[in-house]
Amino acid sequence: MSSIKVECVIKQKNQIGESPVWEEKDSSLLYVDITGKRVSRWNSLTNQIDSIATEKLVGSVVPRQAGGYVIAEGTRFAFVDWVKRSVKAVAHVNDKEKPNTRFNDGKVDPAGRFFAGTMGLDMKPDVTDGALYSLLPDHSVVKQLDQVHLSNGLDWSLDHRIFYYIDSLAFMVEAFDYDIQTGGLSNRRMVYKMEKDERIPDGMCIDTEGKLWVACFDAGRVLRIDPQTGTRLQTVKLPAEKTTSCCFGGKDYSDLYVTSACIDLDANALAKQPEAGCTFKVSGLGVKGIPPYSYTG
Repeated sequence: MSSIKVECVIKQKNQIGESPVWEEKDSSLLYVDITGKRVSRWNSLTNQIDSIATEKLVGSVVPRQAGGYVIAEGTRFAFVDWVKRSVKAVAHVNDKEKPNTRFNDGKVDPAGRFFAGTMGLDMKPDVTDGALYSLLPDHSVVKQLDQVHLSNGLDWSLDHRIFYYIDSLAFMVEAFDYDIQTGGLSNRRMVYKMEKDERIPDGMCIDTEGKLWVACFDAGRVLRIDPQTGTRLQTVKLPAEKTTSCCFGGKDYSDLYVTSACIDLDANALAKQPEAGCTFKVSGLGVKGIPPYSYTG
C-alpha cells in the first residue's frame, strides 16, 4: 500500500466536478461541472481540455454507443453531439408535484439503460423530493425509486445481479436485487453505514474484485468497501475536502480518477486546500476497474 500516489492531474477548477468516465479510445476523462454548467473532456496524452456549455445544471454524462454522449441536465435527458457542439433534449421527467428538483449522478447499466437520479434544489434533510429514473434505449423513461433525499452514486455487481445505490442524506450504501432483463429493482438492504468522520457518501464505482469505491463529500477521502461483509477495507485521503466521485481509467483501468468541488469554500478554506475543485489520479492501488457501459439508444 506504500506505493499509492495521489496526483492533481486536471488543474481546471470545477465548482462541483462530478460523473467522471474514462474513454479508452483516446485516453480521455469525461466529466461535468454541475453548477459550472459544462461537460468537459480531458485528454491525458496532450493534457488538453475541451468543454461544452449546458443550458441547465448538469448532473452526469455517459457515452452513447451511436456516438457522442447523453447528459442528465436540469430535469431532462439530452444528447450531446461533440462534433456539432449541440445539445438536444430527448426526454423530460418534470414532476408537477416536485418542481424544485434537478438531475444528479448517473451511470449506464450493463444492458445499455441510462440510470440517473434527482434531488431537491434546497437539499433539506427532511425533504424526499428526489427520485431515480432510467432512460431506456427507446427513449422512454421509467421511475425506479421515489422518496429519495439526494440521489447519488450507483453501480452494478460484476455478475449484474445486484444494483448498488447511494442516497447521500441516508448516509449509507444500499443494495438491490437487479433484474438485467427488465431493469427492475427489489429487496432493498443496507450494505455500509458511514462513520461520522466519513461524512456524506457521494459518487461510487466498482473494481474487478467486486469491491466498491465511495467518494466522501466533506471528508477528503475515498473508501474501498466490501459489499458482501459491509466492511471498509481501505481509505485513500485526498488534498480536497469535497471529494465528489470516482472512476477507474488509464492503462488497464488501474488508476482511480477522483473529482472534487470548491463551491462554498471561503478564502481561508481555499488557501488550505488550493487544489479543491481539481481532479486527481490515484495510482499504485493494486486493483483495476472495468470499462464503462454505453447507452444503446
